[in-house]
Amino acid sequence: MYVVMNRMSVNKEYQNDFEERFKKRQGLVDQSPGFIRNMVLRPANDSGDHHIVLTLWQDRQAFLDWTNSEAFKQAHVQARETPKEMFIGKNSLEMFEVVSDTQS
Repeated sequence: MYVVMNRMSVNKEYQNDFEERFKKRQGLVDQSPGFIRNMVLRPANDSGDHHIVLTLWQDRQAFLDWTNSEAFKQAHVQARETPKEMFIGKNSLEMFEVVSDTQS
């Protein structure tokens, strides 16, 4: 399994809007071959200003295929229309190979 983690520092004034955008997303990634799951994590108990967006994939190639697809471009149109004030600084994208999983 392959996990992609996008750490996004969200201005507290925009937190609800940020979360609503994911709840109302088009869901284009859901149809992508090799896609498993998407989660948006909110910081607990004011522990920080960043949200984590996780996507789980069958493997690295499935993720790369998604990023090169037309559906990926369509899914990220809304991101380009996002107010710049929504974010505090740059996001951080990290990718991981799963080596152990209690669900397996």
